[in-house]
Amino acid sequence: MPWSLTIGRLFGSEIRIHLTFLLLLLWIGVSAYQSGGQAAAIEGIAFIVAIFACVVAHELGHALAARRYGIATPDITLLPIGGVARLERMPERPREEIVVALAGPAVNVVIAAVLFLALGARFDAASIEALDNPAAGFLARIATVNVFLVLFNLIPAFPMDGGRVLRALLAMHYDRATATRYAARAGQVLAFGFGFWGLTTGNVFLVFIAVFVYLAAAGESYQVGIEDAGRTVSASEAMITRFETLGPQATLANAAEALIRTTQHEFPVVDGAGQLRGILTQKSLIQALARTGRDTPVVEVMVRDVPTIRENAALSFAMNKMREHDAPALGVVDRDGRLVAYITPENIAEYMMLAKAGGVGRLRQAPQVGPFDPPRRG
Repeated sequence: MPWSLTIGRLFGSEIRIHLTFLLLLLWIGVSAYQSGGQAAAIEGIAFIVAIFACVVAHELGHALAARRYGIATPDITLLPIGGVARLERMPERPREEIVVALAGPAVNVVIAAVLFLALGARFDAASIEALDNPAAGFLARIATVNVFLVLFNLIPAFPMDGGRVLRALLAMHYDRATATRYAARAGQVLAFGFGFWGLTTGNVFLVFIAVFVYLAAAGESYQVGIEDAGRTVSASEAMITRFETLGPQATLANAAEALIRTTQHEFPVVDGAGQLRGILTQKSLIQALARTGRDTPVVEVMVRDVPTIRENAALSFAMNKMREHDAPALGVVDRDGRLVAYITPENIAEYMMLAKAGGVGRLRQAPQVGPFDPPRRG
């Protein structure tokens, strides 16, 4: 996720903080300082940090449960509205998805139970009403927040954990795409409810949550729909076959010239045997030009270990492999391992839009305007 900083690793997952979360801490600290001085500012920041420690534990619950089914979690990002654990893929089996979804709230149940039973925290009307009052007791407020996290996350609507449980239960009777669509609609209805509540009460934070929930639900439905459609389509239908490549000896100056000369945003780096060595992205090119200069070899800047597939692989397999490796592109190779094409997320999205509009079939039948341009090496 852009605009986020890595602060460490836990159980194989990077823990990252989005810059907006740091702004939240700054805002809380300043507000508390103005109302109660230095002690209030320190207590307010400590309270938010403790809450988000519980959020990290929640997300680690998902990650450890997913690991049980062979699914890695590359990173966990803290946002002002909570945490996001990025799984390589979601479990395909409904029962596995239920376990992974419930693992997060289960961690908060354990935290709340320890605070209530072992440390003597109280959960009553007074603690609920005094969440923003330091005099109510630090542990009591943290325990109450964990109860809220459990209840909120178990709402049966995307993107909450309860929505994933709902999707898994529906998937036992419907196909995955249909189950996702129903759960996403529930999430969007919930988003409208949050938005209306926030607007009528003047709560900007509720409106912000409503927008996030709506977009996340729509994005999940779109992603699953694409993956479902990709199971019946070969990767060859969406691959880029007309492109220029760079040789290992090329410099950033050569890449800059190719960037201006073509419409490409990424350039495969290919050796003399036609083997893919890496991918140079537009972003990496521009950053490296400003940092190290035009004479820098592209092999020092390119993304290495780019995954490859054969062109007869299913498009859904290509999408999953790209996501698992967090790669900017995917190489398509022939039986001898030579690069013949590549695929990017943008090209997949364009293909799917054309397919939905009914234009892909017409494109296949259209005559070639000019001769086929084989890949050229710069």
